[in-house]
Amino acid sequence: MKKISILGSTGSIGQQTLAIVDEFPNDFEVFAISCHRDLKRFEAQVAKYKPKMAIITDPEAYQSAAALKIQYPSTQFLSGREGLIEAVSHEAVQSVVIAIVGNDALLPTIAAIEARKRVCIANKEVLVTSGHIIMPLAAEKNVELIPVDSEHSALFQALQGNEKSSIEKVILTASGGPFRGMKRSELVDKTAREALKHPKWDMGQKISIDSATLMNKGLEVIEAKWLFDLKPEQIDVVVHPQSIIHSLIQYQDSSVMAQMGLPDMRLPIVYALNYPTRKATSLERMDLAALMTLTFERADKETFPCLELAYEVLRAGGLQPTILNAANEVLVARYLANEIGFYDIPAGIEWALAQCGNTQNPTLENVLESDLETRLRTAKWQPTQRSRFRTTCFDGYGWQRHSIYGMGVPW
Repeated sequence: MKKISILGSTGSIGQQTLAIVDEFPNDFEVFAISCHRDLKRFEAQVAKYKPKMAIITDPEAYQSAAALKIQYPSTQFLSGREGLIEAVSHEAVQSVVIAIVGNDALLPTIAAIEARKRVCIANKEVLVTSGHIIMPLAAEKNVELIPVDSEHSALFQALQGNEKSSIEKVILTASGGPFRGMKRSELVDKTAREALKHPKWDMGQKISIDSATLMNKGLEVIEAKWLFDLKPEQIDVVVHPQSIIHSLIQYQDSSVMAQMGLPDMRLPIVYALNYPTRKATSLERMDLAALMTLTFERADKETFPCLELAYEVLRAGGLQPTILNAANEVLVARYLANEIGFYDIPAGIEWALAQCGNTQNPTLENVLESDLETRLRTAKWQPTQRSRFRTTCFDGYGWQRHSIYGMGVPW
């Protein structure tokens, strides 16, 4: 029986991982779980799975959980980042599921790799900001880093039996989110409540907003670069609203390999936990005749500029991906709080990229310092009246976006 630690057990991926544990009770034992502040759901998980460790990362929530420590004496309750690191590096653990959203997962992921655990990673931001650190470390420690994102799991599966060097390009599919097909004039006043209504996937708030802006796909582009050792021009994005083909690999002989399945995150989770074995599951089967039609569209980078910003920072390298990620996290939180508008997210990101310096081949310390600096700066950024109701002008160049790379491009 494999002992697993699940970081972010109360989130969407965490809950679905526990559903897989329920389906395979003789294969997996929950050793540790973590939450931020969702104590109601967390207590139910502690009661059901009786983990050896339970970590609460929010300080106030941890203080509020004093009664849990008395009620469940066989579980060790820990707090903060130190608790997460202990949960992933414990000698009894074989596999770790990284389901925390954001760069808070960076140090626990490094700790899991250092401890030579199998890392099932559902977090994009760790590889976006520190892929140049994570991937060489995983290779050095001979650690299996298995992607849980449906798109990267699809690429990982389509790569089986082939060499990375034979890849000509990869094609990430996007559902298009709740605003697919809309024009900029229609999106200016879209609220977070509307952006959260994803047509296909049940995800957390932050990821749902990223899907609406296409930043989610932009982060996946950067993530794919590190997971599969690709150049920016080898990564393409197409909109596939049915969400049946999860991603494709085009090989140098012109063959295209695709992974297909109904939109259900339990599939990449169970694949990652059992790899290289494929386990029989109770998941719903796909009926191709019932689907009838699969369609594809080019991603609209003009209407959804966050995707183009991700490509720009991927080409720039260094600390630029860290800045983009940190600024996006802060701006998404402000959008969810109704402080800024939809197009203020890309506006604020580009402002942050222009304000913060870049360093090539950054160390872990450089990444952490830049992450914190960007968050502090972006939390204070104020959009102009124009950027609130139109696409944006925050830098004095009229109704034109002045790229930090020296090009004026109409928004």
